[in-house]
Amino acid sequence: MSSVTIWHNPRCSKSRQTLQLLRDRGIEPTIVEYLKTPPSEAELTHALAELAMAPRDLMRKQEAAYEELGLADEARTEAELVAAMSSHPVLIERPVVFREGRAALGRPPENVLILLD
Repeated sequence: MSSVTIWHNPRCSKSRQTLQLLRDRGIEPTIVEYLKTPPSEAELTHALAELAMAPRDLMRKQEAAYEELGLADEARTEAELVAAMSSHPVLIERPVVFREGRAALGRPPENVLILLD
C-alpha cells in the first residue's frame, strides 16, 4: 500500500479512533502530531485542495482562538484564515489523513475509508 500520513492529536478520541482504524487494516501511517509540528501555510493550502474544502471548513470554531482572532469575520480572506491555522494549529480540525494526492477528514473516522479503495 502506498504511503499514508495522518495529522494526529493523541488527546483527541476521533484522532485515536482513526489511527486505530488504519492500523486495524494493516496500515501504519506516518504520524504528524500537528500541534507539535504545525503545517506551514503552503502545506495547509495543499491539504485544503486535497480535501476540497475552504479554510473555514477545516477550522475548529469552538476554540477560544477562533473568537479571539476575529476569525468569524466574513471579511477575513482565505489567506488570513490559513495563516491563522498555521500560527495556531489548535484551530485545525482533526484528524486529517492523506494518501496519493487525496485527503479525508476523520470525523467520523470511517470517512477515511474512501482513501483505502
